[in-house]
Amino acid sequence: MLLTGSHLQQLPVMSLQTGAEIARLARPVIDPADLRIYGYEVTGPLLDQRPSFLRLEDIRELSNMGMIVDSSDEFIAHGDVLIFDKVVALGFRLLGQHVSDQQGRRVGKVIDYTIDSAIFTIQQLTVKRPLYKSFNDVELLIHRDHIVEINDHGIIINSDTEPRETSVVELGGAYINPFRSKTPAPEHIDQQ
Repeated sequence: MLLTGSHLQQLPVMSLQTGAEIARLARPVIDPADLRIYGYEVTGPLLDQRPSFLRLEDIRELSNMGMIVDSSDEFIAHGDVLIFDKVVALGFRLLGQHVSDQQGRRVGKVIDYTIDSAIFTIQQLTVKRPLYKSFNDVELLIHRDHIVEINDHGIIINSDTEPRETSVVELGGAYINPFRSKTPAPEHIDQQ
């Protein structure tokens, strides 16, 4: 199932042990190399350590109630899982990243994304267009296949992803009907 990243913001984390909410999702921990979500930073008054994280492996179910885990023992802190710490240390935040094409033309800024909830990888970026380009398209959806590079300055996409601008030819104010030929057709044809 596809979900938007904004749908998961502040989603409750529910405990099977207590049947109550024990935390809320704060931000995803994303690896920029493959746009895979490793887990989420969580917040809440019942947490023993700050910051605390929830790994995807520890989630039992994603339901309309929220993310369901066994208990608060599932939360981890810095130093608990080495590979997770490496991704957290990158400090990558997808929202707000600038998107440009290979020629360096600005495409926009990431305002949301779509996640495949079966494997928790980011499938599409929702990009808000700059003001001067937003008259035609306010937002663009960019599939992950069109991403060429993610670096310290932003996200670079294929130049072919950017919609090409069409030029309008001025004909001196005359309107040309493409369905009307220069020579009129006969109104009826005599069949002999």
